[in-house]
Amino acid sequence: MAVERTRFAKRLFAGIASQYERMGVLLSFGQDARWRRFLVSRSNAVPGARVLDVAAGTQLVSRALAAGQNVHVVALDQSEPMLRAGGEPNRLAGLEEQIRPVLGHAERLPFGDGSFDAVSFTYLLRYVDDPPATVHELVRVLRVGGSIAMLEFSVPEAPLARLGWWIQTRVVMRLVGIAVSPAWARTTAFLGPSISRFVDDHPIEEWVRWFQAAGIRHVRTRSFLFGSAVVLWGVKS
Repeated sequence: MAVERTRFAKRLFAGIASQYERMGVLLSFGQDARWRRFLVSRSNAVPGARVLDVAAGTQLVSRALAAGQNVHVVALDQSEPMLRAGGEPNRLAGLEEQIRPVLGHAERLPFGDGSFDAVSFTYLLRYVDDPPATVHELVRVLRVGGSIAMLEFSVPEAPLARLGWWIQTRVVMRLVGIAVSPAWARTTAFLGPSISRFVDDHPIEEWVRWFQAAGIRHVRTRSFLFGSAVVLWGVKS
């Protein structure tokens, strides 16, 4: 199961890497950047800190961390095409020296215990076979007193907002994906149902418990766009 999930994710992102950032803006009504900025603000990384950005993709969060927080970032992702797609933006931003792309898996991080001052990750837990074990692994490489923050999609609770979310994810996004490319047609067909399944199986309260069980304290959450996205953060005790 885990191998198939990993292979699926690799195929999915390989086909959309070159257009990932533009489509993220379009499909989130321009809100994705706002969510990521808030995620970065919860990292609490001081200048000169060493930060691990997992599921870094094209390194949108990595660049925001490196530029705004003036930190050194290790950007880890299992998709080589996604990491490559972030290379030119990193160079244009003058951040090549501050961001080090690393090919790897969140479930098996190639770093020692307490190696990082902060950890961030984005849209990750839906793609791993064992989310609580993955959270434990992410916390393992975080130093005591360091901050960890995640951004993930969710489903609005209010009936009217939920209906609008369903129309957006099942109809509007699907039509946009079909119009753009076969790869985006597959991605948009997958995205809405995958979010629904994940939230049905693992409500946000369970996400909080995963972090608490891994040794994270002061766990807090903030929802965006009527609950369509959630940032969760806390500190390693």
